[in-house]
Amino acid sequence: MNDTPTPPEPDATPRPEPRARTPLPAGYREGIITAITVIIGFSLSFVRYWAFEAPGDWTARSVVALVALLIPIAAEIYTLYRALLVEDDDEATYRTTVKWFIGSVCGMLVSVSLAAIVLSGRP
Repeated sequence: MNDTPTPPEPDATPRPEPRARTPLPAGYREGIITAITVIIGFSLSFVRYWAFEAPGDWTARSVVALVALLIPIAAEIYTLYRALLVEDDDEATYRTTVKWFIGSVCGMLVSVSLAAIVLSGRP
């Protein structure tokens, strides 16, 4: 009996080379952070109007519209969080952040349209 532990076998699968980090050109991060904060400002202003200033009573449809407004706002805040991370200076990470931003803006467009339909009183 041999009491010395045997070293583990080396892994035969080759490991991929780490991807080279590509920094963003100057001004890209600042630009998207500004765009995100402008959209968040609009979104929060619209929700304030929708919740406190719009005429009419609350209905099930208006609650659905409010929830539909809050989901893109949460996505916008998450996008701002991503944009403020140090890792977002990498081109690949930045692309994902831009996709989140475009998705949240499209979601806000749909939810504002839904809110306008509910506010108009049409079925």
